[in-house]
Amino acid sequence: MAPQNPTGTSATSTPSGLPGAPGTTGDAGTTPRLIADRYVETHADLDPAAALMMGIRPGSDLLPDFSPEGCEARAVAARDTLAELDALVPETAVADLPDVERRAARLLRERLGSDLDRHEAGEELAFVAPLMSPVQRVRMMLDLTPRGDTEEWAVLARRLRRMPACLEGYRQALTAGRERGLRAAPRQVEAVADQLADALDTRWYHSLVAEADTLPNGGAPAALRADLAEAADTAASAAAALRDHLREEYLPAVADVPDAVGEERYLLGARRWTGADLDLDDAYAYGWEEYRRLRSEMIEAAGAVLPGADPASAMDHLNRHGRAIEGVEEIRVWLQEFMDRTIAEVDGTHFDLPEPVRRVESMIAPPGSAAAPYYTAPSLDFSRPGRTWLPTMGETRFPLWSLVSTWYHEGVPGHHLQLAQWTHLADRLSRYQTGLGKISASTEGWALYAERLADELGLLTDPGDRLGYLSEQMLRAMRVIIDIGMHTGRRIPEGVPQPGPGGPELRAGDAWTPELAHAFVSAYSGMEAKYITSEITRYLGGPGQAISYKLGERAWLAGREAARAAHAARGAEFDLKAWHTAALALGSLGLDDLADELAVLP
Repeated sequence: MAPQNPTGTSATSTPSGLPGAPGTTGDAGTTPRLIADRYVETHADLDPAAALMMGIRPGSDLLPDFSPEGCEARAVAARDTLAELDALVPETAVADLPDVERRAARLLRERLGSDLDRHEAGEELAFVAPLMSPVQRVRMMLDLTPRGDTEEWAVLARRLRRMPACLEGYRQALTAGRERGLRAAPRQVEAVADQLADALDTRWYHSLVAEADTLPNGGAPAALRADLAEAADTAASAAAALRDHLREEYLPAVADVPDAVGEERYLLGARRWTGADLDLDDAYAYGWEEYRRLRSEMIEAAGAVLPGADPASAMDHLNRHGRAIEGVEEIRVWLQEFMDRTIAEVDGTHFDLPEPVRRVESMIAPPGSAAAPYYTAPSLDFSRPGRTWLPTMGETRFPLWSLVSTWYHEGVPGHHLQLAQWTHLADRLSRYQTGLGKISASTEGWALYAERLADELGLLTDPGDRLGYLSEQMLRAMRVIIDIGMHTGRRIPEGVPQPGPGGPELRAGDAWTPELAHAFVSAYSGMEAKYITSEITRYLGGPGQAISYKLGERAWLAGREAARAAHAARGAEFDLKAWHTAALALGSLGLDDLADELAVLP
């Protein structure tokens, strides 16, 4: 059972060792962190998906309210919290707060401000995308619902029965969006309808309750199994109704909507994912700078795999003849053993891992997932561990060259190390800073930095694995280029290096299209065509998300090098392990703050 208040503090007490916030006019113990954590409680009541991810509403059988009224209720909570923060400490006085309170106040103000900007623009009323939109959030909730004792199975049954009302609320939001002229693009609608169809075709909702018959302890009591099967029927019928609505009603009404969202909406999305108001010209130029650098490194690495080969040929060779694992369960076990070995290798040498952080589970993603691997953080009490998820896309053979660096990204020293460490420190920071207030540029930036760190630490000794690492780095650089390019109309600049054989011609002044982006990615990724198609659809459905990886990594690297230089300037030795420990104790930060905070760490 997860504690309702893992920080161990009440709404009127100050966390151990922390002074009250300067300028407090009411309760002297109120601080920005406590305001943030009270907001976590409020938001958890309004968003059961967030509560489940944090593990703070055990036994809840609720699903989110995606209707316009549900969206407005969450906006009201955000406005009220911002008003409380402003009354406690005006924005102009935040710099005078103790560091831990200053970071909490800045994060809360920026995150809620970004949420409200998107709400006022009506973004929730046209949110149809194959990643992180309501359909995927509901699927993840069902997948993460505990299924152990009798009451947990009963909770799953009740949650499945709530699917019709939940998805009807989502349909109402989409209808309200259409009435306001806010519509999703056809590509996104088709992708989500296909995800629902995939889940239905594979009877995924029924597979959740079928586990009752296969668990070693017998699963749910026999008397509950008929109810579970009926609940799965209800959920599947709701999913089928939404699939049909998307295909038959919504899709014809949005046939003229372009894929690109334009610069104004793109900047809203970019702020959501990076916590910053970006200079898009600077970001676009940086993407090309990294493309040039990584292209040269990939050509050299390809020769180490297959003498004389270009990157595409070397990756094709690895796909056909390199190390591979046969079987879905076999690759799950291999990835688990890989993470266990990595933890043993880095713990005590490059990092100090607390006991709960040493546990991470390898999982296979459910049908209907997007193509990219992903990670889910542990619950606040670690009763649900951190988990990495591999979508199989129907494949049963898995080349390893493309997975090694990815699992440094998803597991250790990547997402799991950072997010599980944040969870471990939630009582020292706040649950908002370590959970609800996560910013992609901080987390995905760290995970991409972790891949580079694995290379720096000499963990990528196999030539194929290192080419896989460079391919992943190149993918993130290309994401910056094509995501900004497709959505905002920025053109291909003069003098860019051309891809190798089989790649597209990059002509100065040409506009980015999904077809050109697909060919560009194909020249350097080694990914199957259907995976690349899924990637391009993902970028178009989540403006600004794809750029958060590389821009976040840039901030982590800049912060590290500034801290190293500061140590050198005062004649002190730079301890990378100590710096990592301090950096992982900061909690979530946006790009407006990240590099500056990292630069001054001891």
